[in-house]
Order: sequence, then C-alpha cells, then structure tokens
Amino acid sequence: MPRYKLTIEYDGAGFVGWQRQANGLSVQQALEEAVAAFCGERVTVHGAGRTDTGVHAEGQVAHLDLERDALPDKLRDAVNFHLKPRPAAVLTAEPADAGFHARFSAVERRYRYRIVNRRAPLVLDRGRAWWVPQPLDAAAMQQAADRLLGHHDFESFRSSECQARDALRTLDLLRVTRRGDVVELEVAARSFLHNQVRILAGTLRMVGDGRWTADDVSRALAARDRRAAGQTAPPDGLTLVSVRY
Repeated sequence: MPRYKLTIEYDGAGFVGWQRQANGLSVQQALEEAVAAFCGERVTVHGAGRTDTGVHAEGQVAHLDLERDALPDKLRDAVNFHLKPRPAAVLTAEPADAGFHARFSAVERRYRYRIVNRRAPLVLDRGRAWWVPQPLDAAAMQQAADRLLGHHDFESFRSSECQARDALRTLDLLRVTRRGDVVELEVAARSFLHNQVRILAGTLRMVGDGRWTADDVSRALAARDRRAAGQTAPPDGLTLVSVRY
C-alpha cells in the first residue's frame, strides 16, 4: 500500500481546525473528501499538527495511504482540483517510506505568531494577525522570552482542555523581532501543548506593553497554573510555518 507525504497550506479562517469535528468542515475532512473524489478511496489523512480553528498553515505536513500507486504530481493536482473553492492547497506530494508518519516522525515544528502594532485597525491583515494598538517593547519581550527557552514544565502555558499526559516540553527557539509595525514571534520545538504558542504570545504581549516584567514571566512559569500566565492570544496571528523530519 503506497504512502504519500503532502505539504499543505491553508487559511484557517475557513475551517474548524485540522481535525475532523462534528461542528463544521475541518482541513482533514476537506482533504479526505478531495482524495475520495479523485480516486474513490476512503482514506485517513494524518497531519503533523492539529491546528485550531482560525490557525493558518504555510507548511503543514500530512500523509495518506492509497490502495494503488499514483503519480505524485497527478495526486497533488487532482486533490487541489477537488479542494476548490475551499481555502487549502497541496503544495507538494511525494512518495514516503512505509515507516514515515507525519505526526510521530517529526523532530521539529515551527510556528510564527504575528502582531500588528499600530493605532490604525487592520484592513489587509484582518484575520491574519493580532491587532495590538498599544506600543510594544520587542526588546523587553525578547528578554522575557529567554526565560522560557529550554526544558520546562509548561503547565501555566497550556489550555485546560489539553490532553497531553504532562506539560514537560523543550522550547528550542522563541525569537521576538520587530519590522516596522509588525512584531513577530518565531517558535520552534519538537512538540507543543494545546494553545501553548498562543498563551506564550498573550503573556509576552503583557511584557511588551509594560504590565509585566521578565521576572513576572518566570513566576508564571514556576506557578504551573494556567491562571498565572497571560491570555490566550487570538488564533488569527498564528501560522504553522514548517515541520522538520
């Protein structure tokens, strides 16, 4: 049974998230329906990251098994044809080894959280960034971000609905940069907790606008209590950038 690796981009505003749900169309469901329309096979498309409603992807990775071989370019083009007009596209399709798993074989997931920091409301970036009109100090945000790098118990930085057995995770990268009116957080780790990146963004925003210091972030981390950290930032600003194997 041949296995294929797909790299996918999508606008998360058009879906209820990656995973199949009863309350609307997911990216997973849209892909599975497109494959069925192409070759008549009922498949399960396994994704590397279970992005939430409103979260976007530039480089989501998934895999699927077919009963018969298909030319990778034909698979890509046919799935994209049947995805129309949904806001998702398969960028590449390629053969994969039988042992490859989009989720469990991944060694790094990289996300970007984008904040537009200006007084004027969003127009072109509406739905693709978090609008924060109060001035943000990106240097202070980076100093606080440095306190979160490495291996920690991130209990304070996960959703109460998170199903992971524990909150121990290793943050390999948490970089804050400003380019004009845009403040971006680049975050990389082998795996993340539910809503972890969005809670990191909401917490660092409090440092940026002067309400918190880096010491407050350290105390929130040590508390191991969701109530100790900042808000869960909106999904609009979050994009799954890439998955490394």
